[in-house]
Amino acid sequence: MPRFLTMIRVDETTTTEEGLSPECTERMGVLLEEITKAGVMLDTAALTPVSEGTRVTWSGGRISHTDGPFTEAKEVVGGYSIIQAENRAEAVKWARRFLEVHDEHWTVTAEVREIVGG
Repeated sequence: MPRFLTMIRVDETTTTEEGLSPECTERMGVLLEEITKAGVMLDTAALTPVSEGTRVTWSGGRISHTDGPFTEAKEVVGGYSIIQAENRAEAVKWARRFLEVHDEHWTVTAEVREIVGG
């Protein structure tokens, strides 16, 4: 069965310091329990804010490091999941359901990509 990586992109300007509301956290927990019981979820996690990240770049034969926050980044990867699904349509269905549990003030995008050799 193919595996898919879903990268959750978050506009950090729409988030709050408190993070997810208790209601959103509850809705997310219910969905994650459902997707796990369905045998679809392989791994998932949220990521720390971009202000706590470091970019490592290889360019021109040299390595450079840049600590966050990254001023040019409005939308950042805030989390991920790895699922196994029958096809891309099923993977997108699960990603859509994940997005829909978020409160309305969030701007969240899910990028769904099949893992090569999935």
